[in-house]
Amino acid sequence: MVDLNTAMAAASAEQKRRSTDGSQERKKRRTGKDMGLEAFDPVVYVAKEKADTASMWLVLSFSVVVSLLMRYVLMPNTDQAKSDILYLLPIAMIVLIPQVHRMILPERFMEIYTKGTWFKSGFLHLFTFLALSFMLVNPPLGDIVAPQLANTWAIAADDGTDLVFANDNGKDGEITWTVQQGESLTGEIWLLFGLADNVNSDGAVVTVGLENNQVSIADLPANDTYWAEHEEQIKFGRTLDNRSAPELLPHGTSDQPFAILLSADGLNVGTHKISVLITEQGDPWENTRSYKWTLEVVEELPDPDAS
Repeated sequence: MVDLNTAMAAASAEQKRRSTDGSQERKKRRTGKDMGLEAFDPVVYVAKEKADTASMWLVLSFSVVVSLLMRYVLMPNTDQAKSDILYLLPIAMIVLIPQVHRMILPERFMEIYTKGTWFKSGFLHLFTFLALSFMLVNPPLGDIVAPQLANTWAIAADDGTDLVFANDNGKDGEITWTVQQGESLTGEIWLLFGLADNVNSDGAVVTVGLENNQVSIADLPANDTYWAEHEEQIKFGRTLDNRSAPELLPHGTSDQPFAILLSADGLNVGTHKISVLITEQGDPWENTRSYKWTLEVVEELPDPDAS
């Protein structure tokens, strides 16, 4: 037999034990340490933030110095044919970032840095250098690209009164001019085009060579006055089909016009190859660009009914 008071005391003790075990189990499940969380320490957090900020500014300063050295020291003394070194060397300097940290930052910061710090610093240096180098080599801080064709090139025949353009537009690097049977292209034959540049638009020097029917003529100079003297004819001239003359200077006064006399007494039927060399004193290099164009003078096919 069990006394009622004894049974109630035993039940109460058992309930209390279970309640205590459950509470301890719940506390254990909610412990941050067991869940992989670290206790927040304001002192450690502030120290880490200061170290990361110091690293960021140090890498940015390092990248700025490297970019300036590349642009104003290495670039002027490097041949354009070996220009790959201008990018490979600064990017390779990523390996110096940990050593720069050790030389400049205090030891208390170095104890906080990990491999992840060097990984982030490397990417920060890479993209900072690329952005700065793009700014430093392009106008207004630099110019490493020669002027390019503003729109299209044209061939015009000047008989002293009218200026007649070829019907072909030369977009594909070739112009075909059809003449009557037994005839040739008569009058002064002019090569007309404009050059566009984002800086120093009037500083380009153009040298033209002509090879026609196995005969080569080199260094045809540009005529400095022809374009100004015939500006209205060039702008509003008509082709044989009564169409408007090609638009050679789409950017207006921002483009540099060129007129080169290919022949003073016409061109015979055949293939005429034109080479154009453009040079410009850029910053810091001399910029060059070349074009190869072809003028085909062909005879009109005979009328089938006449044969």
